[in-house]
Amino acid sequence: MAEEEQKKVTENVTTVSEPTPTAPAPVEKPVDAVDVAPQEKPVAPPPVLPSPAPAEEKLEDSKAIVPIVAKEAGEEKKEGSVNRDAVLARVETEKRMSLIKAWEEAEKCKVENKAEKKLSSIGSWENNKKAAVEAELKKMEEQLEKKKAEYVELMKNKIAQIHKQAEEKRAMIEARRGEEVLKAEELAAKYSATGTAPKKLFGCM
Repeated sequence: MAEEEQKKVTENVTTVSEPTPTAPAPVEKPVDAVDVAPQEKPVAPPPVLPSPAPAEEKLEDSKAIVPIVAKEAGEEKKEGSVNRDAVLARVETEKRMSLIKAWEEAEKCKVENKAEKKLSSIGSWENNKKAAVEAELKKMEEQLEKKKAEYVELMKNKIAQIHKQAEEKRAMIEARRGEEVLKAEELAAKYSATGTAPKKLFGCM
């Protein structure tokens, strides 16, 4: 590749150096020195002619660009691998977080179900105990009602017996009073018939 560059440089040098022999062509027509001077300025640019040194510099620059490009490609590859590792790490982290979230939800659901089961069991126990106590209370109320009815009946019987005893006593008193009144009438008739006075007077006073 360096040889091709040198060939191109030499071809350029030959093409540039070819116009130099045409300079003495205007001999027939005399011209002033002032007119020739501007024509010679574009013809003689020897410092501008390319030399082999720039070709070498260009080659060196191309050689220097190759490792830079390789370095940039390596950096891009390294950056790509770093980005890939970061993406994989992020995906792994998200996967782990989703698993942790799912485990948390499952544990919470398990705790809730366990608590609900225990609460339901306690509710059933409470209802059964209340039903048993209410049944016992109802039974006691029935027994009390029965005893109350029996006691009321007993009291009524006692009242009836007391009333009967009172009536019997009243009847006895009435009978005795009648007997005593009859006896007093008989004695009064006897005293009247005999003309005697009773020994006791005003006994009722």
